[in-house]
Amino acid sequence: MAPAPARLLKRAEFMAVRRGEKRRGRLFLVEALDRGDGGGPRVGYTVTKKVGNAVVRNRIRRRLREAVRVHAAAEMAPGHDYVIVGREDALAAPFAQIKAELSRRFRAR
Repeated sequence: MAPAPARLLKRAEFMAVRRGEKRRGRLFLVEALDRGDGGGPRVGYTVTKKVGNAVVRNRIRRRLREAVRVHAAAEMAPGHDYVIVGREDALAAPFAQIKAELSRRFRAR
């Protein structure tokens, strides 16, 4: 299992990733940006208020974070930043489907 990727925490980091490519999916949107260095991948999670209240948004964020931690971290390219924007469908989707979708989105280059 690959080590967990570093986290994006600052708004400026999230905004920088918006310049990169967007990989749309039914469960979430993945924004990816090549930083140009050889460092480890970094990831940030966000769920908009349109999705639901704080409890719902946090559950979606936790599911996405766990799927990246246990499965998709190995699929991330070194030197890239990723922002995963969760959608409402991610709450009801089977965990295996979330993992498979994340892997597919990270590999799409």
